[in-house]
Amino acid sequence: MSKRGNGEGSIYPHGNGYAAYVWVTTPAGVKKRKYVYGPTREAVHGKWLDLHQAAARGAVETKSKTVEQYLHAWLAEVIRPNREPKTYDGYERFIRLHIVPWLGKKKLDRLSARDIQQWANKLATVCQCCQQGVDELRTPHKCCAKGTCCRKVLSARSISDARTVLRSALSQAVTDELVSVNRAMQIRLPSGRKRRKKSWGTDEARRFLEHVRPDPHYAAYLLVLAMGLRKGEVLGLTWDSLDLDEGVLEPQWQLQRVMGELIHKRKAKTEESENALPMPDLCVKALRERRERQLRDRAKADVWHDSDLVFTTRYGTAIEPRNFHRYFVNHLEAAGLPRISVHDARRTCSSLLVDLDVHPRVIMAIMRHSDFKMTMEVYAQASDKATREALRKLSESFESED
Repeated sequence: MSKRGNGEGSIYPHGNGYAAYVWVTTPAGVKKRKYVYGPTREAVHGKWLDLHQAAARGAVETKSKTVEQYLHAWLAEVIRPNREPKTYDGYERFIRLHIVPWLGKKKLDRLSARDIQQWANKLATVCQCCQQGVDELRTPHKCCAKGTCCRKVLSARSISDARTVLRSALSQAVTDELVSVNRAMQIRLPSGRKRRKKSWGTDEARRFLEHVRPDPHYAAYLLVLAMGLRKGEVLGLTWDSLDLDEGVLEPQWQLQRVMGELIHKRKAKTEESENALPMPDLCVKALRERRERQLRDRAKADVWHDSDLVFTTRYGTAIEPRNFHRYFVNHLEAAGLPRISVHDARRTCSSLLVDLDVHPRVIMAIMRHSDFKMTMEVYAQASDKATREALRKLSESFESED
């Protein structure tokens, strides 16, 4: 039997593996044993050495938090003060719905790659309607609560997003020396086909704009389709962000509902997001008409809520983002057009620019993408019409050489 190293007497068989301890000083100044575990003596010895080094540097917490406890602390102390409210809202939702129910009770320092791999595999098979009791809230019941599971599982993209949230949290845990390795980096995710992103062609976009021409918010739809503005940017647009004489727009603000609160805030200042954009004459004309209509609404209203917003209700209040989306979808149905989202309409702007052979760097400037890869992903998705035309030209070039 090989001779034990100095201090290795604290390493001993435990269950199906080994355990070890080191005397540490807690943040409260109390001397306590801190335990580590592993499947082999070598694995535990490495953790034991790491723990010795941590104890030499300063105080060490002896009671490991559960994954749920750590994630809630991470959200409160790291994400909420330093990230956008929308980002916090998305992270909180992934943690509450998709991470904590499966991994929340695990001890943070004992969370293994196998635990995380099994979690990711499970997410790909569990019906979210059943898991979250969605159908139980409906009246009448439509599917799962009636005993007919709808099999509404998470998409590959959503599983990847959930893993991204967990990986980010565990990276902070490594930085804080709560764990030694980010186990979320070691797993494989289920593969899934990328869904083709929806957009319209020129004819469909023109039909839509002709249909919504009498709408009080015609200019909003036009800004999405003709200039690629995001829904939040359109609804948060202020008159002082516009220069109608010069025909220039600066998308400085956004309106979003986050965690039940309607927030109108200045966007994070980046070169791409706040560059002034020249407006086509069609947009300038529509915005002038919008201003005149708003002044008429103000004169008629018994009570008017003052704001500098371009797009408001008849009483001057901000437009709810969900309502704007609902108005948009209602117009599609009335016009007999394929159903797409407001964000798909923004994508339509980029797709039409591709079909017009606009250089991708120019598209990047118009769409205000911060990453050129994002622009190239859009640029690579030429419309079916453009693809057919390209293949026609190619086949004609073959024929001309015969």
